[in-house]
Amino acid sequence: MSVNLLDFDAKGLAGFCVEIGEKPFRARQLLRWIHRSGEVDFTAMSDLAKGLRDKLSTTAMIEPPEVTGDHTAADGTRKWLLSVGAGNGIETVFIPETNRGTLCISSQVGCALACSFCSTGRQGFNRNLTVAEIIGQLWWANKALREELDPARGRDRAVTNVVMMGMGEPLANFENVVTALDLMLDDNAYGLSRRRVTVSTSGLVPAMDRLRERCPVALAVSLHAPNDALRDQLVPINRKYPIKELLAACQRYLQSAPRDFITFEYVMLDGVNDSVAHAHELVRLVRDTPCKFNLIPFNPFPNSGYRRSPADTVCRFRDVLMQAELITTVRKTRGDDIDAACGQLAGKVHDKTRRAIRVPMEVAR
Repeated sequence: MSVNLLDFDAKGLAGFCVEIGEKPFRARQLLRWIHRSGEVDFTAMSDLAKGLRDKLSTTAMIEPPEVTGDHTAADGTRKWLLSVGAGNGIETVFIPETNRGTLCISSQVGCALACSFCSTGRQGFNRNLTVAEIIGQLWWANKALREELDPARGRDRAVTNVVMMGMGEPLANFENVVTALDLMLDDNAYGLSRRRVTVSTSGLVPAMDRLRERCPVALAVSLHAPNDALRDQLVPINRKYPIKELLAACQRYLQSAPRDFITFEYVMLDGVNDSVAHAHELVRLVRDTPCKFNLIPFNPFPNSGYRRSPADTVCRFRDVLMQAELITTVRKTRGDDIDAACGQLAGKVHDKTRRAIRVPMEVAR
């Protein structure tokens, strides 16, 4: 049975080379061909001995997820739907900007954490993605975008930043996500800096500590509420790891983080978490945590039960934070005409939790 080489980081690929009777240094050559060049044909890997190429052709393969949908929004945002088998699909989004290109990557088929305002969470959960399925999203994006690079922008690659903010909770798929992160950071593969790779979490505290020790990249935390009572409703994992524990984990993470702050994500929900009083409570909450805030306009989806906060409400909320000298940005909604905006990624999920059935019934009641 052929082994998918997209599942291996440098260490794993070196081990595979030894298993087939080759020197470990061959892994570096393979990494460059697979990830830098996007090559899937072993016979085209010209600096490998013919005997090795023949051996690879019979023992290995390079197989990313299959692209089944490709849509571009009016603002240039591009969304791919990728098949991951058994009728399941994941979504990956590329956000082009003048000086950078950000790829939003999925880590699971669906999500088990069931945040109430998230379309992915409403679909339920099927399984974790493999390393090949995670890094395959970056592999595909580079391949698809390579021909579209504009030399005038002074970039040698379209994807300059990666955010693990797509479908799923990245830290619930820890080992596979970290192996994929290793490939993103590897100079023989994608060569991204730790500052340009961000993992977003809803607050799995033990896994945050493991990430700090194993592969500290930039960290974003989905906060969405200034107190436990409200966050329990919006982000159910808070019942297991309440805000006090979460902020303590953030402080620990900063000891190894590539940036000297944590980014707190905060979805603005009309009449739920967006009052001036909530903003003042938030200021008091984070006063000892170096951080910046990213306020995210809620992106509606059917039967969500929530509405987007009005622009003037968002501005008043932002002003309270900024007056407290907290760096605060309001995320510009991108790709909403192709359902590629934050919180809208849904893909195709054969739900094992039956949440996709339960929640519409609860909303209807």
